[in-house]
Amino acid sequence: MSHEGRNYTLRIWRQKNRTSPGKLVDYKISDISPDSSFLEMLDLLNEQLVVKGEDAIAFDHDCREGICGMCSLTIDGIPHGPERRTTVCQLHMRKFPDGAVITIEPFRAKPFPVVKDLVIDRSAFDRIIQAGGFVSIRTGGIPDANAIPIAKDVADVAMDAASCIGCGACVAACKNSSAMLFTSAKISQLNRLPQGHAEKDRRTLLMIGQMDSEGFGACTNYGECQAVCPKGITLDHIAKMHRDYAVASFKNIFGKVV
Repeated sequence: MSHEGRNYTLRIWRQKNRTSPGKLVDYKISDISPDSSFLEMLDLLNEQLVVKGEDAIAFDHDCREGICGMCSLTIDGIPHGPERRTTVCQLHMRKFPDGAVITIEPFRAKPFPVVKDLVIDRSAFDRIIQAGGFVSIRTGGIPDANAIPIAKDVADVAMDAASCIGCGACVAACKNSSAMLFTSAKISQLNRLPQGHAEKDRRTLLMIGQMDSEGFGACTNYGECQAVCPKGITLDHIAKMHRDYAVASFKNIFGKVV
């Protein structure tokens, strides 16, 4: 593989603040190593802009290890870019041929308003978690180290759901801006475990209710969310969430949900 520097034209969304109109602005960048990550490439561009006395491009980032879910960029129309099961910070420039024109935008969804440039406000996700992300029952003391209190198949499903990093790619990819993949993963994470099972009906109603109040759309089973999820969260969690919601709603009619 050649390690010669590559040249790109970056078409980047620039927006001063929440209320200002935005537009795509072209930038040329050269001599980029194919081994650079996408965010490292943006860092280099920002260094050049600062030297010129121009405003740096605002974008979210934190761990740069594919864990935190902060790097919410749509690259050439695909949330997190063209490589499956990969966050933007783990995407490398070798994925893009020399001379490519790359369009970079924030995640697009009404519940995710643009704060500045490529930065979006995802506090709607925080409020969904706050609505039902609790275990308020007494769970006892620390179990014996040799005990296995949770069946492996149950633990595996809960851990798969817990791998959701809350990045919002599922919402950005969905034509309805649905947050059902995210919400169902967080519900599964707790409802499948013995500690959270006792309050699963209340949790399901509260989290779905909050999701709807935030303005997220409905699911129409196209599966774009699953396709772009960097952690591989599957539609199975949405199906289970629908079942849990139906059961909880039926119990709620008769006042059996605390």
